Amino acid sequence: MQSTQRSSLLFDRWPRYAARKPWTVVISALLIIVALGVTSSVAGGEYNDNFSIPNTESQDAFDLLSERFQGFGGGDAATVVLKAEAGFDDPEVEAAVAELVAEFNALPGVVLDNAVSPYDADGSISEDRTIARFDVNYLEPAFSISVEDREALLELRDEVTSDAIQVELGGSVPNTQQEEQGLSELVGLGAAIIILLVAFGSVVAMGLPILTAMLGLIPGFMLIALLTRFVDLASFTPQFVSMIALGVGIDYALLIVTRFREGITNGLDRTEAIVRASSTAGKAVLFAGSIVVISLFGLWASGLPFIGWIGSATAMVVAILVIVALFILPAVLSIIGGSIDRWPVPFIAKKQTSGEQGAGTRWARLIARYPVVWLILALVLLGTVASPTLSIRLGSADAGNNPESTTTRRAYDLLSEGFGAGFNGPILVVFDITNENGLTAIEKLPDSLQDVEGIAFATEPFVNPDGDAALMTVIATTAPQDEATGETVDRLRAFLQSELAGSGATAFTGGLTAIFIDIATKMSEGLPIFTAAVIGLSVILLMVVFRSVLVPLKAALMIALSVGVGFGVVTAVFQWGWGLGLIGLDSTGPVESFLPMMLFAVLFGLSMDYEVFLMTRVHEEFKRTGDGKLAVERGQAMTFRVIIAAGLIMSSVFFAFALGEQRVIKEFGIGLGTAIITDALIVRMVLVPSIMHLFGNAAWWFPRWLDRALPNLSVEAAEAAPAPAGGDK
Repeated sequence: MQSTQRSSLLFDRWPRYAARKPWTVVISALLIIVALGVTSSVAGGEYNDNFSIPNTESQDAFDLLSERFQGFGGGDAATVVLKAEAGFDDPEVEAAVAELVAEFNALPGVVLDNAVSPYDADGSISEDRTIARFDVNYLEPAFSISVEDREALLELRDEVTSDAIQVELGGSVPNTQQEEQGLSELVGLGAAIIILLVAFGSVVAMGLPILTAMLGLIPGFMLIALLTRFVDLASFTPQFVSMIALGVGIDYALLIVTRFREGITNGLDRTEAIVRASSTAGKAVLFAGSIVVISLFGLWASGLPFIGWIGSATAMVVAILVIVALFILPAVLSIIGGSIDRWPVPFIAKKQTSGEQGAGTRWARLIARYPVVWLILALVLLGTVASPTLSIRLGSADAGNNPESTTTRRAYDLLSEGFGAGFNGPILVVFDITNENGLTAIEKLPDSLQDVEGIAFATEPFVNPDGDAALMTVIATTAPQDEATGETVDRLRAFLQSELAGSGATAFTGGLTAIFIDIATKMSEGLPIFTAAVIGLSVILLMVVFRSVLVPLKAALMIALSVGVGFGVVTAVFQWGWGLGLIGLDSTGPVESFLPMMLFAVLFGLSMDYEVFLMTRVHEEFKRTGDGKLAVERGQAMTFRVIIAAGLIMSSVFFAFALGEQRVIKEFGIGLGTAIITDALIVRMVLVPSIMHLFGNAAWWFPRWLDRALPNLSVEAAEAAPAPAGGDK
């Protein structure tokens, strides 16, 4: 009874209130947004890339470094790489280098006089004497260095580079930069506007989903700004949230506006059309949005706080978009009312009809006529595209994957040329020393490490003033992103543990290279638990809504197939290099280790949107007609345009983010865009109806014991819509 009352309040009483007093609702919402804006501008924080990975050796190394080397070079470093065609034995070049070292030592935020001239450090000038390097150590980790200090470093590089000496910057400090927002969002928004104009044929109808998305995005980002005051959010969080929220916001409003237009076209008055849209599409939005939020919160299963917080921030914005669609959009629809089709677009404007001659009806009948053929064709196509997933290699891209226009990429190439690829990812070993025997054992390590496979050399240990900790840098023979480097780190850890056993010293292997290896391990451990939890909960929820065993199981399998297609394309593009130049990259690399779990969470939630949109209509028709095959045909025909439009909009938004500069955002954009367009066009419009046709009424079989055990939650309207006159036979 309480559930029914809550449903009546949200999907009947509230829409009627919003329809009667729309301006009260809209003005109240705007006042809340203004208040949030003021609060976030005063109390908002900043994004940073604090990749904390609890219960790992690399995190222990970082903690020990921060505790016992604070003020003595315990922060991150910028590697200054120099190239002089005249050679570093040239007196003029040597004098210029001395001035460069002094200028970099004077930068704000660096350890005083810590940078050492390459002439005074062994192995800092290449064998051909044309490339040199030195480190500028900062007091703080890269993610804590202020924007001003980082800009000062980059500006100095621009000032001192010349024809005589090329100066480039590598390391974590210059590579930690937040990407400017704007272009991707504008391109995605522009594509959405065009698709909505084609779908609705009206400027006013097109504008409503865009307006709704903005009403959700703006306060969502304000709340995220407040969240950064208390937690660490990665620098790519705004792009990730924009990518998901923009598509979701437009799609949810699109569904509700479509049902409202249907009501107006079928002769309902404004209020009843709003109530009908809320009690049908609104319920679908609430359910679909809940699945997205659950999937995103499930990212805490990764065991990585920075992944969990990105998921939580995105889930928060998605929840706000659902609230806007359910509470604010009815008021906006009341204000617009019969003007929903105003300002028609020439040659595009169409009326909402339910006749037999639409493209959706013709396509649905074609699928119904040959379900086995379409099922086989779709499975072969999707299986082929998803097949590269079998060879996916997880890891972390390094500066070698940056565009050649960046100083970090040029520094990477120069270091590889002059010293070997391993110099681009030094492995940091931090030692906890408890007695003099431990220190003696550590001092022997540089020589003995020469015999470990994959290690080029190790520096002499640097002991802190208290004598209870030491630092050592180990250089691998392979690049940071190379699969062999991960094996080298494993061998190094095993060797150090064996060599130092019982010596009074304990080694912790860290640095960015080791950190990303540990991230990959944590993600691999958490992925099975996360996948099982999200799929299991979603299947149960779908059973509660649709009272069917086949529908939820089919949904889980079909969504997994869409996810596989997304992974397959990401592997082919970023790992194999297919079409890489089209998105502004020029080198291949591994797929980011945290991408599979994050992609799965987002894609599972978003794909479930389309499953709910489609199956809600099919279920409505089945309850009304009792004919499983006819229900599929009509349900598919009625959702054809909205699902196609929604899929095109969301995939366009995602693909637009491939225009960004950060490789990880490109990966998300390509993976999400491919999977969503596949899900909308092939899975929902071909595979799902084919399977449902083959099962017929049996698709809705539900054991009585399970029916009694699970609560009943309907996503359809209380009363089914009347069958259209002259409808499909």
